[in-house]
Amino acid sequence: MYNLTLLLLMPVIGAACIAVVPAQHYKMIRKLALTASSATLLYSWLLLYYFDVTTAQLQFSQQTAWSTRLGTSFSLGIDGISLPMVLMATLLSTISIIASASIKNHVKGYYLLVLLLESAILGVFMSQDWSLFYVFWELTLIPLFFLIDRWGGEQRHTAALNFVLYTMGGSVFMLISILVLFDTSPAHSFAMNDMITSAQALPKDVQLIIFLGFLIGFGVKMPIFPFHGWLPLAHVEAPSPISILLSGILLKMGSYGLIRAATLLPDAIISLQNFLATLAMVSLIYGGMLAWRQSDLKKMIAYSSVSHMGVVLLGIATLNIVGLTGALLQMVAHGFVAAATFLLIGLLYERTHTRDINHYCSLVRLNPRFAFFTTFAFIAAIGMPGTAGFISEFHTLIGGYQRWGWTVVILSIGILISAAYAIRTIGRLFTGPVQCEIQQIADLRKTEVFSASVLTIGILMLGFFPAPALSFMSASLHELSNIFATRL
Repeated sequence: MYNLTLLLLMPVIGAACIAVVPAQHYKMIRKLALTASSATLLYSWLLLYYFDVTTAQLQFSQQTAWSTRLGTSFSLGIDGISLPMVLMATLLSTISIIASASIKNHVKGYYLLVLLLESAILGVFMSQDWSLFYVFWELTLIPLFFLIDRWGGEQRHTAALNFVLYTMGGSVFMLISILVLFDTSPAHSFAMNDMITSAQALPKDVQLIIFLGFLIGFGVKMPIFPFHGWLPLAHVEAPSPISILLSGILLKMGSYGLIRAATLLPDAIISLQNFLATLAMVSLIYGGMLAWRQSDLKKMIAYSSVSHMGVVLLGIATLNIVGLTGALLQMVAHGFVAAATFLLIGLLYERTHTRDINHYCSLVRLNPRFAFFTTFAFIAAIGMPGTAGFISEFHTLIGGYQRWGWTVVILSIGILISAAYAIRTIGRLFTGPVQCEIQQIADLRKTEVFSASVLTIGILMLGFFPAPALSFMSASLHELSNIFATRL
């Protein structure tokens, strides 16, 4: 039987091995980190073999009581909603470590923290107890704070502090909601399954108040307007490999938690359906407009993430099977696209020490591999046919049309804005006269080509062959949509 506890502990074991290695052995530390993350990646992808696509029930469940009096337990499990997130977390963690070759200072602490961060992220997506979920949710803050604060840019201290304060502020509201739900549960248990029945039976106004606490907590992490203030600075100042994790998978913790909260409190999300759709549209347009105005490449990608997560929120707000499918697919698609763009822009920054788009031109003549992968990443961000983003946005558009009719055409405006700044960026990067200061930029190396190729293949596979991925998600998404269908 597949063991989720082992999957959770594999990065921790790797971190423990690194802890006993002398700090001056840089190469050994990096090899240990890459080995631990790669082993976790391979073990996680065995889930595809053992996972039963015909059932929406939790699989590989493990539960050990911690305190019967407090109702806490170490409970893990995976369904069709958490499975893609677990696979994405292990993949992007490995890509992040591969991309960390430029880290030369305090290497031991860096790789140790990255592995601990991977384990905490996996814990969030596999937890089936709200107390355990909250513990792992908060644990992600510790390694991220030090990774940004120690290895970030000039304003790293401000960025790290903003990130922690924003997230902890939102977490307070989430914790209050969890405790209120615990108090209403006859079993006085934090187990997610035990809470569902009692939570769904609560009056609508009570559900609404509790859900708003979850919305603030998870909305900060996604982030959605107006809780996005921490994101641009954190992305700009974080090391580029950490930006891969931050945008590629950390943001998805918020949307994943929102889906779990919606399962608990269906009457609340139904009453807030139009409000959530409005927030999604504002995030979509606002994020796109701010991205369009940026000349700093990392800021542009950061604001584009606000826009893309608006698509996720819109899909969740539809509460129908097509829209929910679009939301989950967008979470995966954005993971690939954001990781690819931050990887490539980070590598470009390492070579040029500038993120200003105006300092680049005609890279296609000097760096054809950079040009190919970067152009493809920006095209994928638009959601062109044949890419993962097209499949997810098309599902969201159809789901939104089923719920709100032609109002959902606003989604198309957001896509057009994305196309505008993506085409502008491609034009600035790869056309014009060759400048003397960029003539010595080295093209992508073999390991960098490998990382970019993996992400590119993932985008194309989901774009051309989405059926296998949909088969793993469909049973859980059907069960989720049925909860809302019986109440609408």
